[in-house]
Amino acid sequence: EHIFVDSSSLKINHPLCNLGYDFDIPLFDGEHVTDEAGTGFVHTAPGHGREDFEIWSENAAALKERGIATRIPFTVNADGTMTEEAPGFTGKRVLKPNGRKGDANDAVIKALIDANMLLARGRMKHPYPHSWRSKAPVIFRNTPQWFISMEDDKGADGLRGKALSAIDATRFVPAMGQKRLRAMIESRPDWVISRQRAWGVPITVFVHESSGEVIPNADWAGSDELQSRIADAFEAEGADAWFADGARARFLDGLVDNLDDWEQVTDILDVWFDSGSTHAFVLEKRADLQTKRAFEGGNDKVLYLEGSDQHRGWFHSSLLESCGTRGRAPYDIVVTHGFTMAEDGRKMSKSLNNQVFPQDIIKQHGADILRLWVASTDYTEDQRIGDDIIKSNVDAYRKLRNTMRWMLGNLTHYTHDMAVAPADMPELERVMLHRLAELDAAVRAAYDDFDFRAVYTALFNFATIDLSAFYFDIRKDALYCDAPSSPRRRAALTVLDEVFARFTVWMAPILVFTMEECWTSRHGEGAKSVHLQTFPQTPDTWRNEALAAKWAKVRAVRRVVTGALEIERREKRIGSSLEAAPIVHIANPDLMTALEGLDLAEIAITSAATLTADPAPADAFTLEEVAGVAVVPAHAVGRKCARSWKVLEEVGADPDYPDVTRRDARALREIDTGAMAAGSAP
Repeated sequence: EHIFVDSSSLKINHPLCNLGYDFDIPLFDGEHVTDEAGTGFVHTAPGHGREDFEIWSENAAALKERGIATRIPFTVNADGTMTEEAPGFTGKRVLKPNGRKGDANDAVIKALIDANMLLARGRMKHPYPHSWRSKAPVIFRNTPQWFISMEDDKGADGLRGKALSAIDATRFVPAMGQKRLRAMIESRPDWVISRQRAWGVPITVFVHESSGEVIPNADWAGSDELQSRIADAFEAEGADAWFADGARARFLDGLVDNLDDWEQVTDILDVWFDSGSTHAFVLEKRADLQTKRAFEGGNDKVLYLEGSDQHRGWFHSSLLESCGTRGRAPYDIVVTHGFTMAEDGRKMSKSLNNQVFPQDIIKQHGADILRLWVASTDYTEDQRIGDDIIKSNVDAYRKLRNTMRWMLGNLTHYTHDMAVAPADMPELERVMLHRLAELDAAVRAAYDDFDFRAVYTALFNFATIDLSAFYFDIRKDALYCDAPSSPRRRAALTVLDEVFARFTVWMAPILVFTMEECWTSRHGEGAKSVHLQTFPQTPDTWRNEALAAKWAKVRAVRRVVTGALEIERREKRIGSSLEAAPIVHIANPDLMTALEGLDLAEIAITSAATLTADPAPADAFTLEEVAGVAVVPAHAVGRKCARSWKVLEEVGADPDYPDVTRRDARALREIDTGAMAAGSAP
C-alpha cells in the first residue's frame, strides 16, 4: 500500500534550528530533481542557484499564503565570506581568494555534529561549477543586476519582435545560421548587461537610495546636462573618469538637491554590449566610409564575418543593441565560418604540440599559399590544416603560376591590332570563348554566394584541365611554329588575351599578390592595380551550346587516342605523340559527325591520324566510358621536322628550308623577310 502526501502542505525544521535558524522550511516539487541519483530530496538555496531561484519564485505566492517569508537571504559576500544572515558562521570563508576551500564547510559540519544532526559523512565525486580560466571552484550568488528588457509586452514593436523581423531581413551564409540565431532570440530571457569587475565601460547612472529612481531618464529635467557632462569627461579622460574620486559631485553638482541621496552605480557593461555597439563607430559617421544602405535608398551592404560560436556572441549582441537603438540590424549579411583543426581533425593545443602558425606558413611559402588554403576549404564547416595539406596547396599554386607564366610568355609581343574577331576564329577558339562565358557566370554567382571554394575549384579546373591539358597542349604548335601573321596563331593569341584579362581579375581576391604580379608583368608598372579592376563584361554572343556539345564529343575521342598513345610511350614504342599516326575506328555516327572538318592529328597532337568507320580489330585500345571508339597505334611515316618535330613525308619539300615542313618553311620565310626588312640578319 502506497500513501501519497501533498508535499506543499508539509514543512520541516532546520537542523540548526536552535542556533538562529528557527523558521519553517517548505517542501517543493521540482522537475529538475529526480530519484535516479540520491534520495530525490535536495537542498534549495534560492540565493545561490538559478534553478533554485526559479522554483522559489514560482512558489512565492503560495508561500505567502502559508505565512512563510519569501525574502531571499544573501548569505555569502562578494569576498566569499558568510554574512550576518548565516548566524554562527558570519565571517567564515566559503572560498579563499585563491579558490581553495575556506573554513566555513568545516565549521558547519562541526555545528551539525555538536547538534547531533549529522547522520553520515563521506567524500563523493560529482559535477561542480568552476572557472574555465583558473579551474578553481566558484560559488553562485544571486545579486541585483541591470537588465535590458526584451519588451515582450509590446509584441512586434518590442525588442524581441524587432530583432526577429531584422533576422528575417538579413541574408545568412550558410543559411542555417538564420534558424540558429532566430531560435536563440525567440527563447532568450531579458539581457543581463551589468557585470561586477574591477574595470570596464561603466553603466553611467545614479540611483536614488530611497525611491529607487534612476537618472538620467526621459522624464528628468537634468538628463541632457548630466549626459553631456559624462560624455565630455569620457572624451577627455576615458572611462576612468567615472571611477575617479569625487565623480558623483562632478557629475551631479547643481542638478540634484542632496548628493548623498544618490548612489553612483559602479557596475560595468557586459563586454558583449561593448562589442555589439561597434557598428556605431565603425560603420557610421565616418568621412572615409560613405556607405548608403537600403534603408537610406542605396545598395551598399554591410557584412559581418565571424565564427559559428558568435550566433550567441557578437552577431547576437550587435543585433539587439542595434535593434534597440536604431530599430534595425546593423548588418545586411552574416557570414559564418567554422574552426581550424589540426590535420588529423583534433583541436589544436600546446599540450598536443599540433599548432600551426600562419606566420610560419607565410614565411616559408608566402601569404598567397595561406589564402589558397582558405579558398580551397569549406569554411562553413571546421577546416583542417597541416604540412601535407599545405603541400597540396603549394602544388596547386605551382600549377596555377605555371599557367599564368605560359600565357604571359606567349602574349609578350601581342597587341590588340592583331586580334581576330570571334566569327573568324577556328572552332577550338570559339569553344574556349564559350567556356569563358560559362565561367564568367559561375564565378560571379559563386562570389555572390561567398562560395570561395567554388570559385577556386572552377578556376583551378579551368586552368589545369581546359587550358594546360587541352587548349595549351593543342595550340603550342600553332603558337610556336605558325607564321606570325597566321590567322590561327593570331586567333589563339586573341583568346589567350581574353583568358588572361578575366582569369587574373577573377582570381585576384584569392591570390592577391600573384595576380598583381601577373597584371603588372602584362601591363607595366604604371598600370592600375588588378585590384582596382572590375570583372570584364563577357559578351553573350560567346555562348554557343551546340558547339560546346560537339566539342565534348571531340574531347571524348581525344581521350581514347591519348590513352592509347600513353601505353605506347610507357612501353617505349614511341618517344612522343608526334611519332604516332594512330588509326581511329569510329562506330558511333554522332562522334564521326562531330569530327567532320576537324584535323584529328592537330587535336590529338600526332603527326597524322586516320579516321575510319571500319570495324576495329579485337586488340584495339578502348575506354569503357567512351563507347564506339577504338584506336590502333601506328608509327608516323616520314622525316622529323627540325622545328615542329612532326614526322611527315613532306619535310624537305622546300629547298630553302630542307629540314622542315612546308608550314614551317613559310613561317621561317616570313620571319626572315621581316628581319631583313628591319635591317638585321635572319
